[in-house]
Amino acid sequence: MGPLRLLEIIRHYKKKNIKFYQASSSEMFGKSKPPQNEKTLFQPRSIYAISKVFAYHSVIHYREAYNLHACNGILFNHESPRRGVNFVTKKIIQGLTRIKNGKQKILVLGNLYSRRDWGHAKDYVESMWRILQRKKPDDYVVATRTSHSVKDFINISAKKIGIKLIWKNKGLKEVGIDKTNNKIIIMINKRYFRETEVDDLIGDYSKAKKLLKWKPKYSFNALVDDMIKNEK
Repeated sequence: MGPLRLLEIIRHYKKKNIKFYQASSSEMFGKSKPPQNEKTLFQPRSIYAISKVFAYHSVIHYREAYNLHACNGILFNHESPRRGVNFVTKKIIQGLTRIKNGKQKILVLGNLYSRRDWGHAKDYVESMWRILQRKKPDDYVVATRTSHSVKDFINISAKKIGIKLIWKNKGLKEVGIDKTNNKIIIMINKRYFRETEVDDLIGDYSKAKKLLKWKPKYSFNALVDDMIKNEK
């Protein structure tokens, strides 16, 4: 409802030189198969994603009905050292760093096999600015067109942090073991699984590349390095 109320305020405001940006989400695509772009069907799998679809279409309606400069940025997962620990990327890096430093024993996670298109927030904020500089308001997917599983993220982060990680068992019994001391440091708990999972998100940012002259500068490895550096 927040975006709708703001759009209503702008519609009735006398000065019309306002530009409105709606932070849409790749979660709107839900179970649609990757790669996802601006023409991909929305199949949201959570109330969060459903609310984002509502806001997305509200922006388009107000843009077309009232000639507002209103845009949607469909941003895929974007991370940085400022990411909150309730997000899996930060939870992984903070947890593994604390385990390495002897401040934590176990990292408990959910689905290791969901895949996401992770980019750096610095790149994505630049895309937001570029979207608002265009004379004609429009909607854009912002992504990297690559995806990694949660398990990939763990393995890459562990290696960079200096943990020799091996995996044993499958399903809810799967565990990550520190090879140097043979201790279990990663466990799976069903409570962290989503009720309806989004399996794979990969964004096709061709439109943003062509019209905004935007592309990601940070690689996946550079993103992980930046997040780890902040923890040390």
